Amino acid sequence: MNKILLSLILALAGLAPAIGQTPGTKMPVPLGGNSWITTRSKAGSERVTQNGVTGWSENDTVISTYVYLAKTGTLSVSANLAAPNGKSLLKFTVGGSSKTLAVAGPETEYKIGDWKIAKRGYTRIDITGLSKTGAVFATVKELLIAGSAVDANTAFVKNNEGNYFHWGRRGPSVHLRHDVSAAGGDIEWFYSEITVPTGNDVIGSYYMANGFDGGYFGMQVNSPTERRVLFSVWSPFKTDDPKKIPEDQKIILLKKGKDVYTGEFGNEGSGGQSYLRYNWKAGNAYRFLLRGQPVANNYTNYTAWFYAPEEGSWRLIASFSRPATNSYLKGLYSFLENFAPDTGYITRKAFYHNQWVRTTGQKWAPVTKVQFTYDATAKKGYRLDYSGGVEDGKFYLRNCGFFNDNTAFQSVFTHPVTTSPPAIDFSNLE
Repeated sequence: MNKILLSLILALAGLAPAIGQTPGTKMPVPLGGNSWITTRSKAGSERVTQNGVTGWSENDTVISTYVYLAKTGTLSVSANLAAPNGKSLLKFTVGGSSKTLAVAGPETEYKIGDWKIAKRGYTRIDITGLSKTGAVFATVKELLIAGSAVDANTAFVKNNEGNYFHWGRRGPSVHLRHDVSAAGGDIEWFYSEITVPTGNDVIGSYYMANGFDGGYFGMQVNSPTERRVLFSVWSPFKTDDPKKIPEDQKIILLKKGKDVYTGEFGNEGSGGQSYLRYNWKAGNAYRFLLRGQPVANNYTNYTAWFYAPEEGSWRLIASFSRPATNSYLKGLYSFLENFAPDTGYITRKAFYHNQWVRTTGQKWAPVTKVQFTYDATAKKGYRLDYSGGVEDGKFYLRNCGFFNDNTAFQSVFTHPVTTSPPAIDFSNLE
């Protein structure tokens, strides 16, 4: 029996690596793109940087690294570790099973141990410090994984090309592309609602309700004490620096609501930004209304209103005029993203529901069909924790947290019409 045939038989039996995989090959998993401080003390100053974890001094700190294993089998873990100013005792935990390791002196490769992986999917590797004689427990830039559970389909952020340590730790963004073909005319108004289930209001989340080809409108969790309702319009001039936008390409503020901040934004395109600091609550349904109206001199005005059930009335966020644009609302979509890399290990979910569009002919049409898509981080296979669909007659999006039931790119979802058009007194809007 030739060696190739024997190797194939053994691989199919789960007794040897598949053809093309070198037995014992160690795969480096950089902490800079795949790890989080999932538990820290108030005194802790640990941080995940592009070069790994720094300032690891507290023994109740938990450093968690996530990898997706497409096979069951053995997971062998090693690491290049250094404790240059003393001796440390570390604990490594996978699936509830722990191994301890003594580390001392300059950087050396240590074999940590082997674990049996009984289920395909995401595996979490936790590191904690038990004792130390130096200022920090250790320095570590990457883990090294091998074994029969590791193969070419093992998924994690491989390197920092394209700044993917940042994007990978943020997690995948997910979108719903709205099918509005049933409207049968130019769309002037877009209405929708968002409900964030209790416990899913994670810091760094942007639940974007009413997106269009010129901007976006939704709500965020910005910190433990601040939440915002955000409305932004891109300039037609392509730049990430708002200072470079020519005067005739700048977004013009027409009006804004009470207590609304307005200014410019950059980094992901540039343009006009507005936001209201508002302490919205998980579990409540919030309403978003957007108008797109072409006006003279090749400008289009975009205006956003927000309705909180706690207040019981529509509140103006802002109205902007966009140059070099003569269009009603097009390219309607919604998304869910995390903009805080340190919370990219926590799942968040939102329901996007009761979407309606209204044409220039004053005809309301429901949005009952959407297409699910995701961003480049997911397309590269660096993060696989993304999903969307229909639940209880509502569209939903979910991302981050390293769950395993992901949704195929460009999946289409529908639900029946269950509500009537929104009752809005347009003449009474600010």
